[in-house]
Amino acid sequence: MKKEFGPIKHSLQPRPNVIVSCRSKEGENNALAVAYASNCSYAPPMIMVGIVPSRYSYHMIKENGFFVVNLVPKSMKKEYYYLGSKSGRDENKLEKLNLKIEDGKKVNAPVLSDFPVNIECKVVDSMKTGSHEMFAGKVLYTHVDEKLVDSEGNPDFGKIDYL
Repeated sequence: MKKEFGPIKHSLQPRPNVIVSCRSKEGENNALAVAYASNCSYAPPMIMVGIVPSRYSYHMIKENGFFVVNLVPKSMKKEYYYLGSKSGRDENKLEKLNLKIEDGKKVNAPVLSDFPVNIECKVVDSMKTGSHEMFAGKVLYTHVDEKLVDSEGNPDFGKIDYL
């Protein structure tokens, strides 16, 4: 079998798509759609998210040092694409979508409680990889919708129909 190749942006399709919410030092909340997200350690639990430095949220995360990863079910496809196509420089996206916001329990960042799982993270390191800066965040607290908790009190992430 002959294979041909040419320039490509990426060779893996990152999953899952997530919404990362953050807060500026001045208290402004914002959120953006992020395709580059992954576990990067289990001891301690850590998540890595990739943010392009030109994004409005980039400096909020860089300066404040906190972010929240909000897992996206298919039922919130509209919100995901809106948050990924508009900039917080131009409008308050969270107000526009009428998303419910709560303060993080352990981090200075907004929790988007309309999403079924919210993972509060503190930035412990970052690395520029070219187009993105990868922020490694230590998981400090996880909010899980009660519908996703099994009879033993453990989260069942398999119940989420991911986007």
